[in-house]
Amino acid sequence: MTQPCLTIKNLSLAYGDALIQRDLNFTINRGDIFIIMGGSGCGKSTLLMHLIGLMQPATGEVFYGEENLWQAEPDARKGILRGIGVLFQSSALLSAMTLFENVALPLTEYTRLDAERIRDIVAYKLALVGLAGFEDYYPSELSGGMQKRAGLSRAMALDPEILFFDEPSAGLDPVTAKLMDDLIRNLRDHLGATIVMVTHDLDSILAIGDNSIFLDSETKTIIARGSPKQLLAESKDPKIIRFLTRDETAARHE
Repeated sequence: MTQPCLTIKNLSLAYGDALIQRDLNFTINRGDIFIIMGGSGCGKSTLLMHLIGLMQPATGEVFYGEENLWQAEPDARKGILRGIGVLFQSSALLSAMTLFENVALPLTEYTRLDAERIRDIVAYKLALVGLAGFEDYYPSELSGGMQKRAGLSRAMALDPEILFFDEPSAGLDPVTAKLMDDLIRNLRDHLGATIVMVTHDLDSILAIGDNSIFLDSETKTIIARGSPKQLLAESKDPKIIRFLTRDETAARHE
């Protein structure tokens, strides 16, 4: 039986008077790899910012389990958000810190663990993403793919139940992007984490996505939801067909 871990109700996103998306309703189930997809400028990353507490919605609600993120008291909201991890598109590693220091930062800030325990956790998290032995390297000494994996290691530092990814394969070559997909799927399978991914990378969407929503920039709302593979096989909407096949002639299906 599926268990919802994140429920979005009647959510509308705006910058001032500029409406980005409206009336968003969807559920993310525990253990899913959930894809937020759509064309450039449709509001995918903006939606992510609302889900992780960085932007307040114009209207609507975001529930983590039974807890309403935006109606919770500040301390309660911090507690909710402590249960998530985020990998930003840029990896957001602190350049003046080593990988060890980057991954250890959430542990030193939010726990009372002793130095030896923190060392063990950091070593384990780096090993999970294939970076064992790189503790003393600085971000500038790593390739783009290694920086992404280091950012993922830091996102996992506090053992979050939900991991959010903003374009995890952006800037990566196809081979490295495939390795990132495999890593994300393994983390879900072996750690039981729920994954929420913003991406327009078609290979990733079809390879690892269990469920998805499609945001449309014209109607400013969700126009499709479900398994990406199922949408590819069954959708009659030219916008969905065009996106999932990269076929510019899909409009002829109208």
